[in-house]
Amino acid sequence: MKDCKNIKKALSKKVFFSIVVIISAFLMVSTFCMVSGSDAKTYTIPESFTDLAKTASPTVVNIRTVRTIKGGGRVYRHFFNSPFGKEEPFHDFFDNFLGNEFQRDFKQRSLGSGFIIDKQGYIVTNNHVIEDADKIKVKLKNGKEFDAEIVGRDSNTDIALIKIKSKNNLSVLKLGDSDALKVGQWVVAIGSPFGLEHTVTAGIVSAKGRIIGSGPYDDFIQTDASINPGNSGGPLINMKGEVIGINTAIIASGQGIGFAIPINHAKSIINQLKSSGEVTRGWLGIGIQDISEELAEYYGIKEGKGVLVTEIFPGDPADEAGIKPKDIVLSVNGKKVDNTRELSMFIAAVSVGDIVKVKVLRNDVEKTFKVKIAKRKDKRVAGHTPSRSNENELGIRVVELTSEIARRFNIVEKSGVIVVDVDAESQGREAGVMVGDIIKEINRKPIETIIDYKKAIKKMKKGDSIQLFIKRINVGYVVVKLTK
Repeated sequence: MKDCKNIKKALSKKVFFSIVVIISAFLMVSTFCMVSGSDAKTYTIPESFTDLAKTASPTVVNIRTVRTIKGGGRVYRHFFNSPFGKEEPFHDFFDNFLGNEFQRDFKQRSLGSGFIIDKQGYIVTNNHVIEDADKIKVKLKNGKEFDAEIVGRDSNTDIALIKIKSKNNLSVLKLGDSDALKVGQWVVAIGSPFGLEHTVTAGIVSAKGRIIGSGPYDDFIQTDASINPGNSGGPLINMKGEVIGINTAIIASGQGIGFAIPINHAKSIINQLKSSGEVTRGWLGIGIQDISEELAEYYGIKEGKGVLVTEIFPGDPADEAGIKPKDIVLSVNGKKVDNTRELSMFIAAVSVGDIVKVKVLRNDVEKTFKVKIAKRKDKRVAGHTPSRSNENELGIRVVELTSEIARRFNIVEKSGVIVVDVDAESQGREAGVMVGDIIKEINRKPIETIIDYKKAIKKMKKGDSIQLFIKRINVGYVVVKLTK
């Protein structure tokens, strides 16, 4: 009997333990399902892109261009032209052995994509797809082909508008809101990569506001939806079937990295091209750069925000209004400016002739200037650096910047001392001073001559901190810290 009771007790314990395990497992599964259900509601993975592709594909076109390349074109110039210019020593060699045959004109063909934005036959694409084209052919999804004409193009943003004439109704893509786009959202790219027409790829928005150095108005959407040569000019589409970007660029060495122009930035450009065939942008007439941490500390800016004016173009709006180099632009028309990209895009959107209020920080004092916006001009580029020296301090050799040196090396600055050599084993080299740097201030005291420079350095005691305020060619203003 005792054995039976023991067996019953053991069985009861096992049954009880089993029940507890089953209940625990059930609760865990229920919780997992609830979380999964919640996640599925919030982060929905599309079952397919079939309907989206079916609706959008007829609005996407294949673009083929033909252009005439004179005298061998870019390939010839790249491989056989040299820095020697017209006196290039190998010129006679190629003339004698290759003759005119090598420089014969030839036809270059290229492929791209685009999308129809209205029933009248207007098509958006990239400028680089149709630039300098002699002929532009557009092929629709149904196989019909049309000759296209260029309505207008903008090289700064790489956007172009072309047009075809069709008697039939054309499928049109709706333009969406790229500002509402969020990182992680699903997107679809449609185009003709490598000539494979109406290829559909899907991915997510990897990042926004990417700057890749393609121009003054860089602000790209990055996506991992597969984009390849031939996709250029095609649409990047959200899950509502709206265009939120124009596929434009890839990184040659990277896979799964593509870039698209936000459609909100393109809308005003498309409208201008449609109405006048060109894009007119506002222009202040200043060179600018972002505020680095060192510059923020140097100027005592609390948040390190704003844009530093590095150059003023004579006779342009900023010059006439009274803005000067080393002013820090804080806001335009009351809108705070945090970086050069924001300022450039804000001014570019202002109509020519409009007057804007530009608030700047000058010598710790805020000033506001009324500036009448002009039409944007081409950038001015600074030149190179001299190679003579007559002064050596802290391992830094400098020479006074004269008008002759400025003229010879195409330097805008007219005063200061210019660094012509830096000892390899010196404080200057370690701190980051470079040949060609123009020293404008030392510890916020202006430096216009060698005498100013020598006095400022001599005044410092051993162990004192030295801040060099430098104008660096093709970079802007930088601050270099040393210890005497």
